[in-house]
Amino acid sequence: MKFSSFISLLLISTSCFSQKANIPEIHSNINYKDGNYFVEVDGIKIPAQDYANPLTLENIRGKITGTASGLYFDFNDETLSGKLIFGLIPFNDSKHPQPVYFARSADIKTGRVAVNIANQLSGRYDMINWEATGRGTLGYRVIDASGNLLFDGHIAFKGTGPFEVEHTITEGPFINLLQADGATISFNTNKAVKASVTIGDKVFRDDQPGTHHEIKVEGLNSHTKYDYTVTYGDVSVTYAFETAPEAGTRTKFTFAYASDSRSGNGGGERNIHGTNGYIVKKIMALATQQEVKFMQFTGDLINGYRTFGQEMDLEYTNWKHVVEPFAHYFPVVATMGNHEALMRAFIGEKTRYLVDRFPYETESAEATFARNFVNPLNGPDSEDGASYDPNKKKVDFPSYKETAFYYTYDNVAVVVMNSDYWYAPSTKEIPVTGGGMHGYIMDQQLAWLQATIAKLETDNDIDHIFVSQHTPCFPNGGHTRDDMWYGGNNDFRPYVAGKPLAKGIIERRDQILDLLVNRSKKTRAILTGDEHNFAMTEIGPNTIIYDDNWDKDKIKLTRTIYQINNGAAGAPYYAQVTTPWSSSVSGFTTQNALVLFHVNGESLTLEVLNPDTLEKVNELKLR
Repeated sequence: MKFSSFISLLLISTSCFSQKANIPEIHSNINYKDGNYFVEVDGIKIPAQDYANPLTLENIRGKITGTASGLYFDFNDETLSGKLIFGLIPFNDSKHPQPVYFARSADIKTGRVAVNIANQLSGRYDMINWEATGRGTLGYRVIDASGNLLFDGHIAFKGTGPFEVEHTITEGPFINLLQADGATISFNTNKAVKASVTIGDKVFRDDQPGTHHEIKVEGLNSHTKYDYTVTYGDVSVTYAFETAPEAGTRTKFTFAYASDSRSGNGGGERNIHGTNGYIVKKIMALATQQEVKFMQFTGDLINGYRTFGQEMDLEYTNWKHVVEPFAHYFPVVATMGNHEALMRAFIGEKTRYLVDRFPYETESAEATFARNFVNPLNGPDSEDGASYDPNKKKVDFPSYKETAFYYTYDNVAVVVMNSDYWYAPSTKEIPVTGGGMHGYIMDQQLAWLQATIAKLETDNDIDHIFVSQHTPCFPNGGHTRDDMWYGGNNDFRPYVAGKPLAKGIIERRDQILDLLVNRSKKTRAILTGDEHNFAMTEIGPNTIIYDDNWDKDKIKLTRTIYQINNGAAGAPYYAQVTTPWSSSVSGFTTQNALVLFHVNGESLTLEVLNPDTLEKVNELKLR
């Protein structure tokens, strides 16, 4: 969704802040007075504005209580009307349980609705046997009066009348941080509770009661399938996962790659408030059928571009709910794109200034993403300490934690970059306010990339390195005006404390290419998205990487790798356009796509499948 369209859909109201001013020194022309932030340019003050929207995760999940005949939902929004679609979830006869929706729906009026379980979901409609056991789980879908799908949720209940709300895992469990001897299993519960994970005779527990749980399991055998049972309160569920092989074992395996699943066109599940649930579900089912060991998903999971963190939480939760039935079994490693933007917005009659939302440690896009996902912590800290840091005694920049990192599986390493760090969406106004730029890798992250690649190059257990960032080095359709090209204009660069960085966007692209192509022998591909298509771009000695106007130093590429762009996970498509490197592009398609990498020791093959039609889109022998 374009930001201009987003503005037209939402009510804009001037926001007031009771907090004390906390303006990072890395910004310029942003001030605070009398409870308001504002940008001041040439004596004109443009106040911060937020977008009033009751669609937050807390509201739309609903305050749910038991009744004599079922469950009662209060969405804390008297303006909400529409339908609640509901049905029982059969956990006992499906590896990937989904709601089986009942023939009738319930009307949401003034933000409230009741579901009559006793009368409607009993007898011949009780396929989960709740009448005998006194327990069950209800899946529900919130649809507004215009037919927009807002939320897919589920809630466990107990009793046969009256009914009570039972302990429920509202998100997860997810397999995270997979290792040869274990993993971290994460999940959220509707009530604060101490939880545990049992594997064989080993029990791993929470330290304290809570609603968010990250339980590390360890001491397991490598490359082994295990059942795991999550217990929360007096309720348990059982799934399974497989530990990773020992590093350098060089087993035969497959992993998957995709990006850009924000809402698409066509109605229905193609837009579950922020995400294309239809295509994502197809992708996850196909990845499961292909027995992938993990999936990398690099950015634009959701629509984003919000000013309320809780609405971002809602969109992220909708995405997680789609992948959840499959991600019980293997890791889905997600990271940020530009649509993960969470902003402070200053909008005047003719000009808008959009910056990463501060305070960074609690409200930034980076902090919000990290709160919603569990990723490695081995990335760079922040841009603090860089030559352009205005106060090296103070933490000024957002954290990179869980948005830039690397991980390994057997003989493969995946290095994940955050190419929308400290992102200021109003690109032309960055010199006024300061901010990071779409597609730009700043100095501290580049230094970390250099150190990480050097480390992996000397690791005898690693044969293949993949670097993934949301923005292509070589855009081919829809984003030639930005990404790492900006129409060939190197003037674009971040500004910190009113000063431009030394390197422009194309110079920084070239530094990265020099590192990954010329100074690395193991890097096989750059995995990108942002452009809503699949395309393979050969990056090598014969690739034209400049236009005729380039008047600065040119790098010479000494070997060939590939940019594998797969932004075809459900977002609206982009057609191909002409670029200097068009002759090096192959396989361009706007079909939805799942990229599979088949690894067998030093052998590496790419296969591309359409998750909707199951037809083969492309294949390529990479090594």
